[in-house]
Amino acid sequence: MEHNLFRYIWRNSWRDQSVILAIVAVSYIFYFISLDLPKQIVNKAIQGEAFAAGNTTAKFLDLSIGPIESIGLPELTLLPGFDLDRISYLVALCFSFLFFVILNGWVKQIVNTEKGRLGERMLRRLRYELYDRVLRFPLSHFRKVKQAEIATMIKDEVEPLGGFIGDAYVTPAFLGGQALTALVFIMLQSVWLGLISVVVLAVQLVVIPILRRRILELGRQRQLTARQLAGRIAENVDGAVEIHANDTSNYERADIVNRLEKIFLIRFELYQRKYFVKYINNMLSQVTPFLFYLIGGYLALTGRFDVGSLVAVIAAYSNLPSPIKELIDWQQQSQDVQIKYEQVIEQFTPDGMMPPELQQPTDQVPAAPAGGFSAQSVAYYDEGGARLLDNAALEVGGRDHLAIVGFNGSGKEVLGLILARLTWPTTGTLRWGNADMATLPEGAIGRHISYVADETYLFPLSILDNVVYGLKHRPIAPAHYEGRALMHYQRRITEARRTANPTLDIYAQWIDFGAAGVDDLAGLKRRIIDLLPAVELDDDVYQFGLRGRIDPDEQPDVAARFLEARAAIHRRLEEPGMSHLVEHFDPNRYNRNMTVAENLLFGTPRGPVFDLAALRDNKVLANVIDAVGLKPALMAMGAKIGETMVELFADLPPGHPFFEQFSFVSADDLPLVQQLLNRVQRSGLENAAPADQQRLVAITFPYIESRHRLGLIDAELEARLLAGRRSFAETLPDEYQDYIEFFDPDRYNAAATVQDNMLFGRLVYGQAQAAQRIHRLLLDVVTEIGLKSEVLAVGLEHGVGTGGRRLTQAQRQKVALVRALVRRPRILILNNALAPLESAAQTRLVKALRQEMKDRCLILIADNAALCSIMDRVAVMRDGRVIEQGPLDRLARPGTALSDLGIGLQMAAS
Repeated sequence: MEHNLFRYIWRNSWRDQSVILAIVAVSYIFYFISLDLPKQIVNKAIQGEAFAAGNTTAKFLDLSIGPIESIGLPELTLLPGFDLDRISYLVALCFSFLFFVILNGWVKQIVNTEKGRLGERMLRRLRYELYDRVLRFPLSHFRKVKQAEIATMIKDEVEPLGGFIGDAYVTPAFLGGQALTALVFIMLQSVWLGLISVVVLAVQLVVIPILRRRILELGRQRQLTARQLAGRIAENVDGAVEIHANDTSNYERADIVNRLEKIFLIRFELYQRKYFVKYINNMLSQVTPFLFYLIGGYLALTGRFDVGSLVAVIAAYSNLPSPIKELIDWQQQSQDVQIKYEQVIEQFTPDGMMPPELQQPTDQVPAAPAGGFSAQSVAYYDEGGARLLDNAALEVGGRDHLAIVGFNGSGKEVLGLILARLTWPTTGTLRWGNADMATLPEGAIGRHISYVADETYLFPLSILDNVVYGLKHRPIAPAHYEGRALMHYQRRITEARRTANPTLDIYAQWIDFGAAGVDDLAGLKRRIIDLLPAVELDDDVYQFGLRGRIDPDEQPDVAARFLEARAAIHRRLEEPGMSHLVEHFDPNRYNRNMTVAENLLFGTPRGPVFDLAALRDNKVLANVIDAVGLKPALMAMGAKIGETMVELFADLPPGHPFFEQFSFVSADDLPLVQQLLNRVQRSGLENAAPADQQRLVAITFPYIESRHRLGLIDAELEARLLAGRRSFAETLPDEYQDYIEFFDPDRYNAAATVQDNMLFGRLVYGQAQAAQRIHRLLLDVVTEIGLKSEVLAVGLEHGVGTGGRRLTQAQRQKVALVRALVRRPRILILNNALAPLESAAQTRLVKALRQEMKDRCLILIADNAALCSIMDRVAVMRDGRVIEQGPLDRLARPGTALSDLGIGLQMAAS
């Protein structure tokens, strides 16, 4: 990238800059006229110079050129003008002055708008170029920089550049031109006053920049310390577990306090110096008017200078300090942003960046070279100069299933990175078939080679989105736009071209179904579901699917299938030995395995409005309880529950498991319940304060008769609670309808999980192994009616969280394996990818992967030497070299380097 900011700006925006500069040049004429008009108003109209010699009228707008005797040009009348009396002449000059003031303001508004647009375009260009370079960084560079610092530089540190880019050429031209125009005007009125202005301005232009040098240095230090603070905070976020596990939170606080103190001292000194410079600048600006009044007033009183000229000079100079001050600010800003630009560019020009042409998008799918890998004399040195590979040589056929094993520090992991072209060898050659890997476009590598490492990063999307991520190489089909959307798209494309951004459309069809061997998204999901058993992820995704949700309006067929499963499950639950496990949701029956609140609502809450924690203050439910006469009974029930809780748990220590299992209140809240009961006993239930009555009712909401077994809900209370249920459903205001989804035996509940919809009931408390038996029942029914694929499809929509942290490490690795397999790669490289799994699972997965990669190349890099027993060929590495390679039966013999690894070689020998 260009290291000089001004050259970078001019090279990429000279056309727009030229247009704005042309507007600025024209504005000088209007500005000069606006400076001259006050003089004409005072001298010609007010003092009457235009009406000398007894004239009652004067010419207005009489414009002429010449005569110019040197070239023989006679006087040319452009506009004869027209006669005006003295009052009309004054009015005409004043309105002319107003017109040029408005015109100057309008031109300035245009200039500011256009330079602002220019600055934002250049900022967009610069940010894209920096991000583009991040995508071409060598992997080794990411170990030296922090992701928070890179993000901060692209987002925040180049932000000031956007404001300056538009000012880079326009501001000195515009403000300098205005200042020069004003100085010329002042010189034309009085040479002495003009010289005074020049001297004072010269002092400002020399002294102020000298004083601001330290300010620039402080600004650079402020930027560096702020960037380091962002990086340190990011380290704390990533290392939160270690901080808590080692009790170093106060140490980290001390470190942050120290950094904040440094930033405070830098910024405070910066403010002191900045405002001192501003004070000096303002003082110098006020010296000139003092001299104008003194010297110009003296000349006017002695008759050597007319009052109109003095007024015009003072008016012209009153406009001069602002442009000069802004020019001085511009000079400081230009030096400041040049430093920032150089610092940013320095961080984005590491050695070993991938050439940009290797990442250029293409309309055609790059063909994969025929054959396998051939590595000759490959060496690799890390950034510290350590030799990780030393003249390594390796031959891999296009259909080989090769295991690469080695001792610690053997360099096998680095070799895996080089084979995947994720790291470039320092010396040596690596060929894929007849092609040099260094010259192959990334499109060929990324489409035909799949790579999985020991740590997988998943984007904070669903499992499905992370799997299909490996199929988004280029836009397959454009998005369809029409009307305003089409106009907006065309504007986006035009603006992208003007800022040198690629015209790639994120809304286009990016998923390459053909690479996965399918025709559409439905086929792709089936393909992914078929791969889940191979990596042993199907059970996990099945569980995610049971806990997932679908929208029946968007997937009516799937919802209907789940309702079919509901009916089948209910039929199975009517069989002997099963009917006592689940109590179904029946609108006309009280469910003794649900809470009181759930029985009243009889639906699944959406959002916090009807959440159990918020029901105490819910006015809608409170009105229903009052309307059906439930309040006295629930208050009495709440008082009995409170008395029982206080009696049973008052002597138990906090944290006792009985609190979680049986109590409705925590140990900390027991004293509050005791105080509530004391107040109610003194006043009586009917006379208790409204807030206390509300609290008593709320105590009953979590009560489950079959679980807590206090015998508080009889047939009469059940009937009244059912009446409250019906009243709640019938009187629920329209604005609350979207906050709850009622249970209906004939409808799919969009707010409930798939499992709850199929079961449509609650497990009966106290039944041994009820959860396990119901789980098996669900699986049997889902399998029998062919619904497991639908459940798995729902599970694929499960969100993985930031970095995949909602999944275990083993699950993340399996998702990465599916992502690698779904695009049917020619070569699959597993760089210790199975390490997070247990040994038996590693063996099963390798066998499954071998079957999936039949007739294609599989390279397994592993620490577990026992895996060699199920691979065709083995390569053994030591000290950065491949010391043995060949068929397993030859290398498994005693005395070979493979036998020295020890683990599992008896299996290999067999």
